[in-house]
Amino acid sequence: MEMPIREAKARLSELVSAARKGERVIITRHGQPRAELVRCDRRGGIDFDKLEEARQRLGIEGDGDGWPEEFNDPAFSRKVLGLDEE
Repeated sequence: MEMPIREAKARLSELVSAARKGERVIITRHGQPRAELVRCDRRGGIDFDKLEEARQRLGIEGDGDGWPEEFNDPAFSRKVLGLDEE
């Protein structure tokens, strides 16, 4: 759906509903695309249920007690990823 900004102002609720349903909404000014409304999927956060499922699937138990102390060192991640030269 494409709509001039003046009309979009008057029909904003309708356009937001269309975007939430996945429809592409383009707002134009003088016939040129200026903005696009898209569905805003929730991002971020931790899904603890999925995390627990993955832990069980991978056989990870406990909360980290007894793990090597180097696991708590931020530099360890750089080493594992090969970002630091030894």
